[in-house]
Amino acid sequence: QVQLAESGGGLVQAGDSLRLSCVPSGRTLSNYNMGWFRQAPGKEREFVAGITWDGPTTHYADSLKGRFTISRDNAKNTVYLQMNSLKPEDTAVYYCAASSIGGATRPRWYAYWGQGTQVTVSS
Repeated sequence: QVQLAESGGGLVQAGDSLRLSCVPSGRTLSNYNMGWFRQAPGKEREFVAGITWDGPTTHYADSLKGRFTISRDNAKNTVYLQMNSLKPEDTAVYYCAASSIGGATRPRWYAYWGQGTQVTVSS
């Protein structure tokens, strides 16, 4: 069992940046492929970004390429999501998740989830 905890969300203005962090309790993340998802009110949970267990391979939702960057520091047992040039449509609860499948983009491929952190972008 892997328990994940996200942090770093908050209320920002359009154009600002935020960095989200995801840390586990009880287990190391180094064996897992990690992903970030988001869910806005009334919408389905959508894939944001993913990174393989060893870090060199990342993948993104096409609409977010160039603004969001996923990274991991296995020594610190932490996964990050750097979000730049935030827009009001980025407002959502952001979740990190762990998977045994590299390159996974669908929520059902992720076995472990955090509780989420709220990101609100005002115009």
